[in-house]
Amino acid sequence: MAISEEVLKSEELEVKATLEMNDFHEKSHFWGRLTISMVLVLTISLCFYLSFGLGLHPGWQPILAGFAAYAAIVGVAWVFEPISYYPTLGISGTYQAFLTGNISNMCLPAAAAAQNAIGAQPGTKKGEITAALAIAAASLINITILILIIMTGSYLLTIIPATVQEVFVYILPAIFGGIFAQFAIRKPLYGGIALGVAFLTNFLPMPAFFKGIICLIITIAICYKMEKMKSKKELTS
Repeated sequence: MAISEEVLKSEELEVKATLEMNDFHEKSHFWGRLTISMVLVLTISLCFYLSFGLGLHPGWQPILAGFAAYAAIVGVAWVFEPISYYPTLGISGTYQAFLTGNISNMCLPAAAAAQNAIGAQPGTKKGEITAALAIAAASLINITILILIIMTGSYLLTIIPATVQEVFVYILPAIFGGIFAQFAIRKPLYGGIALGVAFLTNFLPMPAFFKGIICLIITIAICYKMEKMKSKKELTS
């Protein structure tokens, strides 16, 4: 009887947590769409003001040509970044990250580090809440630092040695390397597969922006197939 009551209580808590998470997701969708829409309107409004308010419109041909050139370089990221980052960021974290920017070099590392610190798995309720709080904290710190750098940036560049400034280009690869190691250490086999696929993809005769999406698709497909085979083997054994 006591066991049945404990099971019933556990199920009630699980249902309650699910309902609360659904409510959290609904609010995340509402405020996420609202804030991103507001930023889009404000961003486009400035362009319209410069173009038609001040008469600085360059014509549609250079605008479309510039957009096409930019989309050819980063357009693929518009598709695979939300997909690849979502498991770690979650719904609320995705809205936050794409609103504040600096996803790969701030939001994603902050979320991954926070999840690792408290033992939260990506894709879980605990992991999503952790990511949301981590991104919020990182964004506030980033804004504070940006204000200081904007006010003193010119002076800082004059006192930072040129040899130190040359190292700045390696910051982003170092961040990605740290994130990769953090996740790969949990499943070294999949980490090795990802490295192998990336190494081979690097030699393909195609533009660099296609290599990233191909590497992502192949790695996910291989790991997914291996997980399916592993699950099937466990069921039959």
